[in-house]
This record gives sequence, C-alpha cells and structure tokens, in this order.
Amino acid sequence: MTGWKTTRFTTTRRGFLAAGGAVGAAAMLPKWVGPAQAAERVLNLRLDADNAILDPGYMVGGSEIEAQKQCLPFLAQYVVEDGAVGWEPTYFVSKLEQRDPTHIDFELAEGLMWSGDFGPVLASDVKYSYERMKTTDWSGYFDAFERVDVTGERSGTIVLNKPFAPFIVITLCHGPGAVLSEKAMMAVGEKFTTEFPAICGPYVYEQIPGQRAVFTPNPDWTGPKPDFDRVNCNVITEMKGAELAFEAGELHCTEIGTDTLARYADEMPAGAKVTAAGELQYLWLGMNTQHPKLQNKLVRRAIQHAVDVEAINQGAYSGVVTRSYGNVCPGLIGQRTTTRYYTHDVAKARELLEESGVRGLELTLKVLNNQERMLGAQIIQANLAAIGITVKILPQDAGPFWEMGQESKGEQWKDLELFTMRFATTPDPYEAMQWFVSSQVGVWNWERWTDPEFDRLYEEGLGETDPAKRAEIYLRMQDIMEETGAYVWINHEPEVYVHADDVEISAAPSAELDYRRFRQL
Repeated sequence: MTGWKTTRFTTTRRGFLAAGGAVGAAAMLPKWVGPAQAAERVLNLRLDADNAILDPGYMVGGSEIEAQKQCLPFLAQYVVEDGAVGWEPTYFVSKLEQRDPTHIDFELAEGLMWSGDFGPVLASDVKYSYERMKTTDWSGYFDAFERVDVTGERSGTIVLNKPFAPFIVITLCHGPGAVLSEKAMMAVGEKFTTEFPAICGPYVYEQIPGQRAVFTPNPDWTGPKPDFDRVNCNVITEMKGAELAFEAGELHCTEIGTDTLARYADEMPAGAKVTAAGELQYLWLGMNTQHPKLQNKLVRRAIQHAVDVEAINQGAYSGVVTRSYGNVCPGLIGQRTTTRYYTHDVAKARELLEESGVRGLELTLKVLNNQERMLGAQIIQANLAAIGITVKILPQDAGPFWEMGQESKGEQWKDLELFTMRFATTPDPYEAMQWFVSSQVGVWNWERWTDPEFDRLYEEGLGETDPAKRAEIYLRMQDIMEETGAYVWINHEPEVYVHADDVEISAAPSAELDYRRFRQL
C-alpha cells in the first residue's frame, strides 16, 4: 500500500478531532432506522445544490463525484490506516498491480454488466474512459498518463509516460478515475450532464431538481450489497439549515461549519460523532488580473498587504482553521510556512496604492453564500476600506458561483473582479497546481495569468521522484503565484462531518462521501 500521512490538528479546540478521528457521545438522536423505515434501511444526507454535470471530464466535483462512486466502476479506492492515506483495489477488479514505475496491470471482475443493454464492462471501456480524459477539463489528472493497452476482454495495462508514484491514489481513486461505457457514450454524443448513459454499481440515480438526489438499489447489480437500501441526498443550500436538520434527527450526516465545530468541541450533541476528512482544502482571495480595475499590479499588491488574514480566521472561522501560506496543504511536501511577497501592513498597502496612481477604486467581491465566506468578506471589505478601496459584496448561490470564471458558461467572467475561492485537493501537491497552468485560464484559473516557468515546473514536478527536489519545485511555484499579486492565502479549513453514532461514514481525503461504503453499526 502506498500512503501519505494525514494532518494532525494541534490547537486546543482542534485537538478534540484527534487525527481526523471521531468523538462520540451518549445516544439522544433518533437512530438511523425509525419505525417507518424498519423494512427499508434509509440514509438521509445533504447536498448543497443540484448536481449539474455528472460527466467526470466536465464536472465541478464534490457531490458529483459522490454520485459517480455509487453508479460507475472504479479500479481503486481510498483507504486510511494509522493516519496514512493510501489505496486498495475495489470489488470492480480482481487484480490491480503496479508492475513497475510506468505500468499498472488490471483485470476487471467477472460478471460486471452495464445497464441499458450495453453489455459487459470491458477493458476497452477503461481504455476509452482514461484516454478520453486527456482532452477534458480534468486532463491535469492524466498528465503522466500515456495510454491503456488492452490485453484481454477484461484485462489491460495502464501505461504512464513518466514515473509518477501517486497516480493510483490521486487519479484512479478520485472522480477522474471513473470508468464509462464506450458504447453508451457513443450513443449520447460522448458527453452527458445529469443522467448517466449507463451504470454499473450498487445504486441507480435519480435527481429531482431543487429537492433531492435519490439512490436506490440497482436491480442488475450482482456485487456486494451496500448497508443502506436507499440514500436520500436532500438539497439544503445553507449549511446552518443542514446542521439544524441533523440536530432535529432529520439527517444522519452533514458537513458542519467551523463555528459549529467550535461549539461541538465544548459540548457534543448526544448520540453524535464528528469525523474529520482532513485539511486538504485551501481558501484564498483571488483577483482577476485581466480586469481593467486590477491590471495594475501595484493595486493587487496593495490589496495583498491590506487584508488581515488572522482577523478572518479568528472572526469568520472561530480560530479552528490552519492559516494558509500557499495552495499546498498541511502534511504535503512543498507546504510553505510563511508568505514571501506580502505581510499584513496597512501603511505599506496605502503606500502601494498611492504609487499606483489609482483613486476612488470601487470593486466587487463575489463569495459563496454561506456564513463563513460572508463574514470573511465583510472583514476584507473593512480592510480595503481602510486603504481607500470601496468593496461591494455579491453573495452567490452554489450553481452560479462555480460558473463565474468559466468562459464556457458565458460572458460573466469578464465582470469578475475579487472573489474568495476554496478548492479541495488530494494527497499530493501536484494536484493543487494543475488548475493554474496556462491552459486553465478561463477554465479554473480565474486569476487569468500565465507564466512559462510555472508551466515548466509543473511538468518537472510530475516526473521528479526525489521528495526534496519536488518540494523545491512546489515552493517555487507558490512563489510565482504569490508574486503575481493575485492571491491572498487564507486558510486550510478542516472538512468535518457530524453523523449519528450508529453510522460509520466513508470520506475521501478531499472530503467526498462514498455512500456505498457507509456502514450500519
């Protein structure tokens, strides 16, 4: 097993999470099976918005990956042992072995069938799925991937173009590692949105827009049966609403905010446990360098110096987050321990703004409409007002928020000025860098800058096997990002779930839940 150590929480309030473990209390919450559900084991969860694109090549991620894990084959899955994140083969394969640094042999399990008369799951489906990913929005996960050689109806070899040790845990375990039916994809024009062209997994999927996504047993599934017969993922846009629903016994598991995490550290609800998926998130204030108001680098540098990150983390996140100095998360090689080009210095910020010659600057700040982001935005607003910049906060619901900077979604990217953004990542620093290469401008690089050295270092990092040299590469890449003036690093927020104490949850290091691996205790 290949593994990376997960982060350990060290501050007083964060300490109660142990190393991402669970803390329980006496039973008070209703058990997951109520009288009306005795014949059918039902699990009630939360979605923050409708799933928009289930296609692994063009998804946003998050709950869309969760849906894929229930309905599509994957060759590998995450496993955590003694705080180390690694991988193991799924029940979709009878063999998954890394023969040498650039060859991974696999054999699919017998009897796997696609829905809709699309026939058995074949090694050619694996070949189609992975080679297709190289031309999609999520192609960065396949930069070290060359091809799949089919050696039999159910067997093949994944060939890498360079040694890349984390490939299985980073790519095959994650959403981009989903396998699609080639025949079904051809039938729908090789792209899909909210309906799977064909499924092979324990659940079938139905979405009722604005209400819920429902997972019910797949009648054609002959593999291991999950513990829960039905999973209701209810659309609850506000995290506070979901927390209240959990405390009322209406949900069995939900993500919680940092203020609630702090409250639970003092008094855990009876019958509840808290499980932390990890700190593989990075939050930052971003600036669109191509917007006319922000093209002047001195203005961007002034903003960097003006923002009080400590005030944001204390005031909006209750002090239970780790301060960020870059987009490499705690516990990974290349994590920075300080910023290089800015500190919180109001006098310096005013000096830079004066030097820029810009007067009476008015900016918009778009943020996801939840409590922490809104509180953080208000602190940023006050910080920038102190140096003479007027900020209007524009809260966004999840759907439009994730489209703000994407050219494929319309012209709104042209109006994007300031924004706070949080990405989840995986247990290797390369993943966090792939979104900021030149080819990602207008896709996920919403700051819209390019740098040939950054692109070159990204490629070098993929092939480098010496941990010390890799660390140097990723430290330099973060320097380049920060020097653009387009980033103010804020925090690495722990992804934390509260759940009924008779349910064992399964959460990826990047926090996606895998309902088929939930267990009834």
